[in-house]
Amino acid sequence: MKLTRRSVLAGASIAILSGRAHAAGKYSPGASDTEIKIGQTMPYSGNASAYGVAGRNQAAYFRMLNETQGGINGRKINFISLDDGYSPPKTVELTRQLVERDQVLIDFYPLGTQCNTAIQKYLNQKKVPQLFVASGASKWGKPKEFPWTIGWQPDYHTEGVIYAKHLKANVKDPKIAILRQNDDMGNDYLDGFYEGLGEDGKKLIVADATYEVTDPTVDSQILQLRNSGANTFFNVTTPKFAAQAIKKVAEIGWKPNHYLVAVAASLGAVIRPAGFDNAQGIITSQFLKDVTDPRWDNDEDVKVWRKFMADWNPTANVMEGSNVSSYVVIKGLEHVLRKCGDDLTRENIMRQAASIKDLELPLMLPGIKVNTSPTNFYPINQLRMAKLEGEHWVVFGETMSRDAV
Repeated sequence: MKLTRRSVLAGASIAILSGRAHAAGKYSPGASDTEIKIGQTMPYSGNASAYGVAGRNQAAYFRMLNETQGGINGRKINFISLDDGYSPPKTVELTRQLVERDQVLIDFYPLGTQCNTAIQKYLNQKKVPQLFVASGASKWGKPKEFPWTIGWQPDYHTEGVIYAKHLKANVKDPKIAILRQNDDMGNDYLDGFYEGLGEDGKKLIVADATYEVTDPTVDSQILQLRNSGANTFFNVTTPKFAAQAIKKVAEIGWKPNHYLVAVAASLGAVIRPAGFDNAQGIITSQFLKDVTDPRWDNDEDVKVWRKFMADWNPTANVMEGSNVSSYVVIKGLEHVLRKCGDDLTRENIMRQAASIKDLELPLMLPGIKVNTSPTNFYPINQLRMAKLEGEHWVVFGETMSRDAV
């Protein structure tokens, strides 16, 4: 078995060749006695290419499973991950290719709010699981409308509520400036932030600037926000623009209370390029361990992860948060597929994905568990606040959940 790359139109594919096994069962397209075919779209190029490490790490994990364990339940994993460049039209094109030509069993961890929005109706019409979406948009948790789509990480709306409530309780006389991506991700965070502030709190917002994913920089927006007189900055960006914003804030001498959304809090992809000195005191939220923090050096799960990275993905930057989050979610997928046993129908995959009870996965912070049900498609709804101190995120406060905000 080997890892191969091939060009597909404007994209690239990461494919893992399948092997042999001996079993029999019930199957949908993409599964057999010997193989489980998994599809994915991922931005290996474009403005969100920092997230591409997730797909590469997952390819390495599937390769490890195939070579050391014979796959899952005796079936090798054939993983086809295609580069959509973070472009919704390309996501649509490649997802149709995965479903109609490649005949994948599931679409696993496709990344991006707008990209997943573009394929959600199609996958639900085709009854193909859009499984553990790599986006925190609240729309992935609506089983009545979209029974074939299920999220993964804490949703943006809840995260926005948490930041708003924290700053109201801890920042004296806040004057808030917001920078946000001009799409559903930015809107989801903003709606939750408004909810957390309450009707009276909305008057605390003195500036609200947006950017497009095709913009070269957000420098002008940062100047606009600083000039508003704000003392609090809510930074709703993806990695490239988060790093730019942090660096520019420091460059112009603005010193606001800085809240950074979790999807842009990678030490490797964001904080290091922006400069650790420029990012001190930034507040974010987490549900995963900071594997670079020495306090976790003796943690058994961290040791296992580090060995996996050294053995199977040795050129990866271990400071990039996507190498942790992609590992945790693939453990969640592995749990679901093993529970399916020999019933690898798409219907059974969704049943198992929607019946997870108090699952504790490696690298999640203590006390945070995965729970789903036929009416709860938000697998992870707990978070801890964290502050950058030195070169690490330091968690503080109590675990907060969707139900408690």
